[in-house]
Amino acid sequence: MRKIVIPFIVLSLTFATACKNKTMKSTDAKVPLATKEAKKLEKHGDVRVDDYFWMRLSDDQKNALEKDAHTKKVVSYLEEENVYYNEVTKPTKPFQEELFEEMKGRIKEDDSSVPYKDNGYFYITSYKVGNQYPIYSRKKENLEAKEEILFDVNEMAKDFDYYQLGGLNVSNNNKLIVFATDTVSRRQYFLRIKNLETGEIYKDIIENTSGGSVWANDNKTIFYTKKDPVTLRSSSVYRHVLGTPTSDDVEVFHEKDDTFGTYVTKSKSDKYIIIGSYSTVSSESQYLDADNPTGEFTMIQPRERDLEYSVSHFGGHFYLLTNKGNATNFKLMKTPISKTSKENWVDVIPHREDTLLEDFSIFKDFLVLEERTNGLNKIRIKRWDKKEDYYLPFNEETYSVGVYANPDFDTDVIRYSYNSFTTPSSVIDFNMNDQSKEVKKEQEVLGDKFKKENYLSKRVWATTRDGKKVAISMVYHKDTALTKNTPILQYAYGSYGYTIPDSFSTTRLSLLDRGFVYALAHIRGSEYLGREWYDDGKMLNKKNTFNDFVDCSQYLIDNQFTSPKHLYAMGGSAGGLLMGAIINMNPELFNGIIASVPFVDVVSTMLDDSIPLTTGEYDEWGNPNEKKYYDYIKSYSPYDQVEAKDYPNIMVTTGFHDSQVQYWEPAKWVAKLRNLKTDKNLLFLDTNMEAGHGGASGRFDSLKETAKMYTFFLALEDKIETVKN
Repeated sequence: MRKIVIPFIVLSLTFATACKNKTMKSTDAKVPLATKEAKKLEKHGDVRVDDYFWMRLSDDQKNALEKDAHTKKVVSYLEEENVYYNEVTKPTKPFQEELFEEMKGRIKEDDSSVPYKDNGYFYITSYKVGNQYPIYSRKKENLEAKEEILFDVNEMAKDFDYYQLGGLNVSNNNKLIVFATDTVSRRQYFLRIKNLETGEIYKDIIENTSGGSVWANDNKTIFYTKKDPVTLRSSSVYRHVLGTPTSDDVEVFHEKDDTFGTYVTKSKSDKYIIIGSYSTVSSESQYLDADNPTGEFTMIQPRERDLEYSVSHFGGHFYLLTNKGNATNFKLMKTPISKTSKENWVDVIPHREDTLLEDFSIFKDFLVLEERTNGLNKIRIKRWDKKEDYYLPFNEETYSVGVYANPDFDTDVIRYSYNSFTTPSSVIDFNMNDQSKEVKKEQEVLGDKFKKENYLSKRVWATTRDGKKVAISMVYHKDTALTKNTPILQYAYGSYGYTIPDSFSTTRLSLLDRGFVYALAHIRGSEYLGREWYDDGKMLNKKNTFNDFVDCSQYLIDNQFTSPKHLYAMGGSAGGLLMGAIINMNPELFNGIIASVPFVDVVSTMLDDSIPLTTGEYDEWGNPNEKKYYDYIKSYSPYDQVEAKDYPNIMVTTGFHDSQVQYWEPAKWVAKLRNLKTDKNLLFLDTNMEAGHGGASGRFDSLKETAKMYTFFLALEDKIETVKN
């Protein structure tokens, strides 16, 4: 490889003209123009030329104490992009800080979760004023008991730029706890064990895990999942015995199929340990008596393509959420533990064409179902003795509801959460016998500006080019008139069947109070309208996702809710792919977009099975080793489809340690856009050199990242100071 030189060109740019005394002056900023080094990539007789392939670094290169020349050049390019972003946006820094303080000011800093009871203890997560991280504690038997601190994450994180604590798992005798830590943001967790009686943290350290673990009932054996060190695929389940060297840990299951991942969990009844294997369209499970940790696992139902199922235990049966028998929207079945193969499965809740069965929870006397109909999720309560079967009532036009932490099996009370675009989140205990409810906590929005009645939400339906109806959930300040001059931020994701909930956000108020409308488009690729809605937005139907978003944008413009001068778009990860696709398709519809950790180099990534996630996602995107998928993916891959034309204002964010979407994808994309675009609009690449896919780990640091992004939109709209009272 020849020497990499990163030259700069100088342009005179005005970031935005703000209100009052915050008018920004033209800034002479050095625009990074990355060196082009042609690399030919050939597949199926097709040759692609990647001029920026050199930006890729291996994990070893990134993490080496002594950086080689190539690594230094790549890091230098990323840092120059950061310098450019900071220089051009320098006039907005005071406002970013004000916005951060504004958003922070709505948060109750001294706060705690609603305690939940599990195996004789109440568990609590709390925050103290000024703290970035939570404190985990518990109280024995009642809330008046002495508080026992399990972990103060603020102390644990003080020497790290990034810190994530997770996977907390208490042994059955309540004396030990497993915990997982990630200090790189690569989602490769260390597992450790703490003695809750003495406070001692044992020497056992298990590296490169998924973060989860399961205790056997002997209180000394744990099962956990290890990741492939290169691809980060969750590939093996191991057994560890407390006090023994981790080198002696036994691999009890290895997932040989590299399109599958694996995990280990425990039934709510504490009776069984379950190993699951999963791909996009298939799954299988094995079980083991938790009293016999050295025993052999027993298969429930061997994997079959297009057969999915998940398992819960109740009495003498396993209950299975499954799509068996072409149950596209899933159904609930059960099978005797002695006869688990699929021919013995019988319906408990049959399949329904108009209702997606998303999840279920089992209690001693009740079955609780989480369903979705016409885009809205519902909670259904059904007695095992069939004396009652009813839905919880929810009255708003659009909302989000879900069953909360309910570890107790023998209870008549379920806990669920409820919120909407205009209603702060509430945690509610509902008595399934007398149907009474108690609001245990409602999210506090501090300050005197927020009043629920000042905000309006509604749902509209856009008709797409192929005749489908796509819901757009909208929220805005009551004083904001919907006209062609109204700024709208349109958001979507549209992949993996994930449905973004219509939920409340305290940070979003900073946009709404300045006249923005937030519009969430429930495009294909999600499961908003059932499993078919997802299937119609993946593989060789993936372009429906992009077309839906563009058609929703056109609907908002045609109905004069906004206009191209005031329409903005935002998405992250696979939603960042969406952003890249729509600005290649119809850049004229948008004034600005933010693509966060965007998956934009789809062809190259899906051809590289050494990259995390690739092999497990062939059934989401298609396998480009087959020509029909290669051609289709290439036809929409944002990096491959960049052209010499005008693009809107663009801000791209990434994390140097991202394991989900490698940093070089957005970096290459920005470099190619800089080289080809014909406009003078803004183009930023902001790389967090200390974080990964999820961004900053502290609760306040993440707000600073949000303030950056909101400032980008507000500055483009000249709304840096305009706030409604």
